[in-house]
Amino acid sequence: MNILVCVKQVPDTTEIRIDPVTNTLIRAGVPSIVNPFDAYALEIAARIKDTTPGTKITLLSMGPPQAAAALKECLAVGGDQAYLVSDRAFGGADTLATSYTLKCAIDKLQETDGPFDLIFCGKQAIDGDTAQVGPEIAEHMDCPQITYGVEARVEGDQVLVKRETGEGYEILAAAMPCVITVTKPSFNPRFPTIKSKMAASRAVIPTLTVEDLTVDRTRIGLKGSPTKVKKSFTPPRKQGGVTIAEESCEASAKKLFELLGSANVI
Repeated sequence: MNILVCVKQVPDTTEIRIDPVTNTLIRAGVPSIVNPFDAYALEIAARIKDTTPGTKITLLSMGPPQAAAALKECLAVGGDQAYLVSDRAFGGADTLATSYTLKCAIDKLQETDGPFDLIFCGKQAIDGDTAQVGPEIAEHMDCPQITYGVEARVEGDQVLVKRETGEGYEILAAAMPCVITVTKPSFNPRFPTIKSKMAASRAVIPTLTVEDLTVDRTRIGLKGSPTKVKKSFTPPRKQGGVTIAEESCEASAKKLFELLGSANVI
């Protein structure tokens, strides 16, 4: 079994604060972490590896050179090898350009490592929340996809995925190769051991540049992105609500009517 897990290094959104004077994000000192949904994807892949002898997990990330640290974290908890896609030519990519670049990197890896049976991605990255890259990779590769997975197991030449829906859960079967995007399951990612952390810290992460991949340069980076960020800003803070607590329900309703009228709501 040959598995690929796509991961992304993102800012820890729990550590982001707002400057009370400028009302802008304070980015200084905000640590970078492995995207949580990607960590869940790796854990599900690792559970398949635990029960399927001969399984190999390859990690792939696109980002600046410091994203190698995220790959090393993932090597310590189940990954066997990792590759970083990094080049200034890829900078400014939107989700479509990113997914195309990753697909080209996957093609490159498959030339040497053989075809991937399963490709796991987190359902979305917490810094962008688009939930587009995983499904777009599946479209570029023309293979089945299952989204919002919380469990997966291999039976014969099929993968069975338990996926979350608005009404509960359902089990879907798909032929391999297949792309699976993962949301938060009922379990947490495993912890690395001291031995695995030390081994991962010594790992050399190969970098794939634009020269290493067979790409259409009109489809990568900022030039290959049909969507662009026009402006980013912090929304103004909303005023606190008003509590109405008159002596009776009738008096409270009358007070509410007066407030709504003075605000030109009614």
